[in-house]
Amino acid sequence: MSQQDDIKLLRINYLRGPNIWTYRPVLEVWLDLGGLEDFPSNLLPGFNDRLVELLPALREHHCGVGERGGFLQRLQEGTWAGHVLEHVVIELLNLADMPTGFGQTRSTSQRGVYRMVVRARDEQVARIALAEGHRLLMAAINDQAFDSTQVQAAVEKIRAKVDDCYLGPSTASIVVAATDRGIPHIRLNDGNLVQLGYGASQRRIWTAETELTSAIAEGIAHDKDLTKSLLATCGVPVPKGEIVHNAQEAWASAQDIGLPVVVKPSDGNHGRGVSLDLKTEEQVKAAFEVAKRHGSEVMVERFVRGHEHRLLVVGGRVVAAARGEAAWVTGDGSSTVVQLVDAQLNTNPRRGLGEDFPLSQIKTATDGAIVLDLQRQGLTPDAIPMAGREVLIQRNGNVAIDCTDEVHPEVEYIVTLAARVVGLDIAGIDVVAQDISRPLHSQGGAIVEVNAGPGLLMHLKPAEGAPRPVGRAICEHLFPHLSETLDHSQHGQDGRIPLVGIAGSEGTPYVARLVAWLLHLSGRYTGLACRDGLFLDQRCVDTSNCAHWEAGQRLLMNRAVQAAVFENGADTILRSGLSYDRCQIGVVTDLGGASSLAEFDITEDDQMFKVMRSQVDAVLPSGAAVLNAAHARVVEMKALCDGEVIFYSNEPDSVAITAHRNENGRALFVRQDQVVLATGATEAFLPSLGKLAAWRDRDERRALSEGSLLAAIGAAWALGIPLNLIGAGMKAFESSEKPAGRAV
Repeated sequence: MSQQDDIKLLRINYLRGPNIWTYRPVLEVWLDLGGLEDFPSNLLPGFNDRLVELLPALREHHCGVGERGGFLQRLQEGTWAGHVLEHVVIELLNLADMPTGFGQTRSTSQRGVYRMVVRARDEQVARIALAEGHRLLMAAINDQAFDSTQVQAAVEKIRAKVDDCYLGPSTASIVVAATDRGIPHIRLNDGNLVQLGYGASQRRIWTAETELTSAIAEGIAHDKDLTKSLLATCGVPVPKGEIVHNAQEAWASAQDIGLPVVVKPSDGNHGRGVSLDLKTEEQVKAAFEVAKRHGSEVMVERFVRGHEHRLLVVGGRVVAAARGEAAWVTGDGSSTVVQLVDAQLNTNPRRGLGEDFPLSQIKTATDGAIVLDLQRQGLTPDAIPMAGREVLIQRNGNVAIDCTDEVHPEVEYIVTLAARVVGLDIAGIDVVAQDISRPLHSQGGAIVEVNAGPGLLMHLKPAEGAPRPVGRAICEHLFPHLSETLDHSQHGQDGRIPLVGIAGSEGTPYVARLVAWLLHLSGRYTGLACRDGLFLDQRCVDTSNCAHWEAGQRLLMNRAVQAAVFENGADTILRSGLSYDRCQIGVVTDLGGASSLAEFDITEDDQMFKVMRSQVDAVLPSGAAVLNAAHARVVEMKALCDGEVIFYSNEPDSVAITAHRNENGRALFVRQDQVVLATGATEAFLPSLGKLAAWRDRDERRALSEGSLLAAIGAAWALGIPLNLIGAGMKAFESSEKPAGRAV
């Protein structure tokens, strides 16, 4: 068979929000198979074997068959290259520790052109995986040189991008816990600054710091001498110590305090520059030189015997504890200390250079504290200890053994007091004690440091013992369950605010404006993103078309916004997905507008069902879909809604309205020239609005239809806005095309 030309990647689109494929972000790729359209996998000699040899785990892919080996079955029966590329990209992401199982490939109306979609938590990572998968696939198709080494290189390239782009493990654990609670999140920068919740109900985290973490408290924790002074004043056991300015002062202070001592930077972290159990003048002075390289000042303090422990305090309670152990190597008579460390300690798979590892790699020759400890044992990093000799490498820095269940109640009280004294809502308290299951005072134990923004990995992935759900503890600290607090505030549950999405092509800007107006009248600071612009509490702050993802995100990130309304045209859903993950109310007015969507391979109104259903799919179980009963296919969306459904129609006796009311459902319609609200067999006129004749005369020039009016009233009704206020609000709605007072 002749060489096949490359599959052309015609268009790559990242759908950030709920879309026609799934609730989650996906990478959508438009592919042109070219000549490969005539060569499914079973017509490419040797291709299947070559592909599976490169990616053996493809045997595990279920595909549409629904069981292990399903994808291999599809390969053998014959499937097209676009579908194969989907599975190759998914497998590369899995190998790069960015697991995903979702993908779809669908043909278009143009021969040989397909839309391929894969679940993608990060756009840049997905693009790298696509490029590497495309290269691998074409090599397998054309029987070009490509081996396992090149596969591993591709995986490492993707993994490097994951490391660059994805959240760190501490932040990720909190975000995962929030997702499990149904709390949405928005990443605010390329690092670990993340918003949990929307609008006025949001909280922000930055790794293990939160918006509740006081800057003053963080400053205090950074100053170890000040921290110790405050703790001692409150009766917390701390080792005696003082700041010194040179090596001679360090030795004089050590003599005053009493040997042995610890020398460390006053504002260091992660144990850098800390030397322990110093007993001679030479040791103290050498330790001073090491410490001053890691901080602005150097502290000498009493050495407390015992194991190093890290206790994590969140919201006034200990949620996890880990113990450290000294690191030792055993000589073999032929290897240097550096070689012994690399062979006996650094080979531990839990040790590494990145933040994904609970234990750090030991750099024997360059770590000043290790060099000092070796000198005290008469060794250097290049020395060769005799066979059987045990050599101390690290006294601290190996805190990764879970001991949460061993913490004595008195110890818990002391460390939570320390966090309160410093003022931290989340703190890592370093405790030295012989036995954490006994009170500190009785064993001469002490708190040696209080840390703001503590790392969580030692608790998430301990070297020994059970992982602790510390991300969940922080999430619950920020969003306490109502049963845990008397403050039933907006932060008490899921961080959400009322969101209303308006989808369709008939009068949707007017529906959105009406709903935002009614929310405003109900006392909520309301954001609105629609074709008429971006509005904050009825004030226009952007006059451009804002019915798109970016404008919606601006509302969701605004801490003043207590409710928000979004106009979602079909092009918005197809181009970027919805701005939010879920909404309280979803309105669908119609399925029109296909004529302007040819670039998305949509030409008929009937194809719009799949697009507009995205708005209904996003409705929360506690929310409602407001659907136009005059459109039969819109009525079919009732079955897709997780929440309640409210129908509206100009025809009170339509089949859909009648059937819905027979199920005790809610509906609204026009009768006797008035808006009627019905729940099952019960009916009531909307108060305060009166006859619609006057309303029609006033709004005739805007072509604001009764359908748009009913859609807006239905959304307000679903939101629980008082009926009197809805009726009066409709009367008072500003009749100009755009409100005055626009910001510039």
